[in-house]
Amino acid sequence: MAAAVSLEECWIDFKRTIDASELPGRFNFPFYHEPHALCLEAAGELQEYITTQTEWQHNFGLDAALTGLVIGKMFGVMLVQRPDGAVGYLTAFSGKLANKNTHSRFVPPIFDMLAPDSFFLKGEELISRINEAIEALEQSPELQIAREKLAEKLALGQADLLEVKNRIKANKARRRLQRTDAEFALCEAGRADLLEDLRQESVREQGEFKFMQRYWKEQAAPEQAALDQLLAQIEALKEERKAKSADLQERLFAQYNFLDQYGALKNVKDIFDHTAFDNPPSGAGECAAPKMLQFAFQHQLKPLAFAEFWWGASPASEIRKHGHFYAACRGKCEPILAHMLQGVEMDPNPMEIQQDLGGELKTIYEDEQILVLDKPGEMLSVPGKIAQISVLEILQKRYPHATGPLLVHRLDMATSGILIAGKTKEAHEYLQAQFIKKTTRKSYIAVLDGVLAGDEGRIDLPLRVDLDNRPHQVVCYEYGKPAVTEWKKLSVSGQQTRIQLFPITGRTHQLRMHCAHHLGLNIPILGDDLYGTKADRLHLHAQSLTIKHPVTLQEMTFTSEPPF
Repeated sequence: MAAAVSLEECWIDFKRTIDASELPGRFNFPFYHEPHALCLEAAGELQEYITTQTEWQHNFGLDAALTGLVIGKMFGVMLVQRPDGAVGYLTAFSGKLANKNTHSRFVPPIFDMLAPDSFFLKGEELISRINEAIEALEQSPELQIAREKLAEKLALGQADLLEVKNRIKANKARRRLQRTDAEFALCEAGRADLLEDLRQESVREQGEFKFMQRYWKEQAAPEQAALDQLLAQIEALKEERKAKSADLQERLFAQYNFLDQYGALKNVKDIFDHTAFDNPPSGAGECAAPKMLQFAFQHQLKPLAFAEFWWGASPASEIRKHGHFYAACRGKCEPILAHMLQGVEMDPNPMEIQQDLGGELKTIYEDEQILVLDKPGEMLSVPGKIAQISVLEILQKRYPHATGPLLVHRLDMATSGILIAGKTKEAHEYLQAQFIKKTTRKSYIAVLDGVLAGDEGRIDLPLRVDLDNRPHQVVCYEYGKPAVTEWKKLSVSGQQTRIQLFPITGRTHQLRMHCAHHLGLNIPILGDDLYGTKADRLHLHAQSLTIKHPVTLQEMTFTSEPPF
């Protein structure tokens, strides 16, 4: 466990008196919420402290004078109440800050891996020494010499074997001709004798080749044994490293035990036992929210609300805007917070509030083969985890005799605009092939939450799902799928830019990521609650779609004007 820290060291009073009427009625849903007004106030005070404090120095990427690795950081505030009714707040940061896990004012970590003489540091030091030993052996002159000697001996053997192989090949061609000639030039008895002689010659040559293979294997055996001995030392060290790392990880897991409001402890391994992860993901329990809840429950504080904001430059792959507020991550925090917050009265998940938007689903075009729809924002294209009717379910009710799977493609729940369906199996397959072959043409209208400098361009950023925070996407050049978008600026009004987007590929959240990411347009779409700031809606609309009709084969273009 982390070193004991008193309540007074982390409790922070607001700079003004807080009236009871200002307090939230319930704890906010952790994974989709707007920060409570008092959390915004506390965050403002924390941001002022970060900017003005002189106790530590961390390169957030905001000060050009600082050098070294740039690491932006997630900070959190939690509104809490003492048993006597007094209200204040706690603060925390994710991971480590300025190469330390503990700083005054902030709640301590669940376990301080960086504490002097901790088993973790000692274990890391031991593993580091093993790594150094492995590297020394791998770079040693002895290993290089052993490899060169074996390579030289194998090269000699390969040259000798190649000579034998070529001779055998030439003799085989000669024997083939002899067999052909024998069909016409010899009597039956003579032909039989010749064929037997040729067969025995072939057998002798095969035996000779096998003998030569064994001979050169024996010749290279001393050099192979010398190399194997050195490689065995390296492999033994790697096995030792693997065992030490596994043991250290298990000891580390044992330190991460999380409280709920009733004082019940649950280990991180048990928490993640029934999740998609084989083991808790790296950094589980190091986020701000679990740290603050742990400290609150340890000191009999009632958590009222929390908020987390990003401070610093954005990471290379994710989208994190300086000073913006973000919900808790799902991959690492959702299982932990499910335990810690059990029994805490909480706001409902906004994503599970049922909305009947079926009446807003309009038909743009329909014939016997196809159906073109204008989907409203916040309607699912296909059934999902949340309890809300989807376009597909509506179509299945409206067209019970349709022979195909209906929807040909999808739009994000928050995106409005054109969707196309095939009413027959044949029409669906023909339309779907056009999407797969990228012969369709699509355009979207979006409003960016900022002023865009350029007039047009192309964005090429490969995307994959963020495994720790689904359904968010990240830019990944190693495992991401190609994602390409072309864009054109239409107009600027105040601090907002209206643009037209032309997706060449169709990845999940492609347009939202390409707009918001710092390697893309670096301006999120207005109302993007995943990669920007929530507003009345996501200002992204599928404006036009051009396809070839599955029966007439005529090119058809359908359009829908955005409702913003």
